[in-house]
Amino acid sequence: MGTLLTVTEAAERLGTRPRFIRRLIAERRIAYVKLGAHVRIEDTVLDDFIDSGRVYPQMPRRQSLAR
Repeated sequence: MGTLLTVTEAAERLGTRPRFIRRLIAERRIAYVKLGAHVRIEDTVLDDFIDSGRVYPQMPRRQSLAR
C-alpha cells in the first residue's frame, strides 16, 4: 500500500486543482479510500493514472527518395 494523500495533495502532485481530482473520484476513474468523511488517494493510484495516459512517440516513416 502506498502513501495516502488528501485530495489537495493529489492535485498538487498532478499539477491540477482539487476539483479535477474530485471529478476523477466521482466518475470512478481512480480508486480511492474512504475513511469516514475523509477521502484519500494512494500515491500508486496516481502513478497508474499517469501511466494510463502516457502516449509514446511513433517512429517517423521513411520517405521515399523518388518524387
